[in-house]
Amino acid sequence: MNWNHFKINYLSVFIIVFFCSIISCTNTKNMATVTIEKKPFGQTANGDEVDQFILSTKKGMEISVITYGGIITSWTAADKNGDYRDIALGYNTLAEYEAETPYFGALIGRYGNRIAKGKFSIDGEAYTLAVNNGENHLHGGLKGFDKVVWDAKTIVNDSTASLELSYLSIDMEEGYPGNLQTKVTYTLNNNDELSVKYEAKTDKPTIVNLTQHSYFNLTADFNQPVLDHELVIKADSFLPVDSTLIPTGEFRNVAETPFDFRSPKAIGKQINAENIQIKNGLGYDHCWVLNDQEKGVRFVASAYEPVSGRLLEIFSDEPGIQFYSGNFLDGTLPSKNQGTYQHRTGFCLETQHFPNAPNEPSFPTTILKPGETFTSETWFQFSVK
Repeated sequence: MNWNHFKINYLSVFIIVFFCSIISCTNTKNMATVTIEKKPFGQTANGDEVDQFILSTKKGMEISVITYGGIITSWTAADKNGDYRDIALGYNTLAEYEAETPYFGALIGRYGNRIAKGKFSIDGEAYTLAVNNGENHLHGGLKGFDKVVWDAKTIVNDSTASLELSYLSIDMEEGYPGNLQTKVTYTLNNNDELSVKYEAKTDKPTIVNLTQHSYFNLTADFNQPVLDHELVIKADSFLPVDSTLIPTGEFRNVAETPFDFRSPKAIGKQINAENIQIKNGLGYDHCWVLNDQEKGVRFVASAYEPVSGRLLEIFSDEPGIQFYSGNFLDGTLPSKNQGTYQHRTGFCLETQHFPNAPNEPSFPTTILKPGETFTSETWFQFSVK
């Protein structure tokens, strides 16, 4: 045996392994990581400082969140050519959000959606909330969670970045009982997935229904309607509503109705159908009763835009999802990139408990008691096809 030859080969292998390990370490360090950048976003009319946090991956997804309302002000997603563009409706300035907004990108609470006539009871004690949507209470009242400044904390590791927002809603704020400590955590990872985790605790029995109110247009052209987007909602039934958009209490089967999105269907296909529920909502503005509620976080809905190839898939542990087709956008609100937001140029898919649940015993409860912790989680996953 030629020992010198063996020594040379052994040394060669050692050198190769050594340099491969260096390259591997370098590649690991250079892998697409998620970062958070903090910037000032102005002052509220009351003089409160508002910050903007930009969560971004090296792949190109960027999600901008401000501490006012926990609002997602922009959200980029890739098309079939790998081009990342903003697909979330919103504004460029804080003043615009304060002046008038249909809850663009906001965190909603204490109670997302409507409560009939702003009234409910817990253990026989009656409570009255602000009436801010016709004769009903909507999205937490006159100053809901979408209009307060949240405290922020950032957490970054090798593969994710999180923005933790917290807010203490004091007893009887907007008419709700109990001091409610709320935390919402946005977490972005390298797979173009954003998780939204909700947590809340109270010192007095209260009601809680938290959600995220982003408006999407997957064309990334806010002048285009969303009617060609193909929607899937994994629900065999929905909640019909009265003329004020309060659920009647019925669980109605979606079969052979404009509300059947169990298979992909264009939003615009039946949006103007002769149907009393379509008339009541001026299109779609209803809550669907999601299937497989006992399974926790599971696939619940998707939206696909055929021209760009963008696909949004939503996973959640919530029992319902409110699909809103932008019926009240009417050209009066300024767009981020010039012009105005026209009719049905954005849609919402808001995972949540059911509207008016405190007044409907057959609906899943939204009551939170001292010693309990409300938790919920929703994932937004983007890809192309």
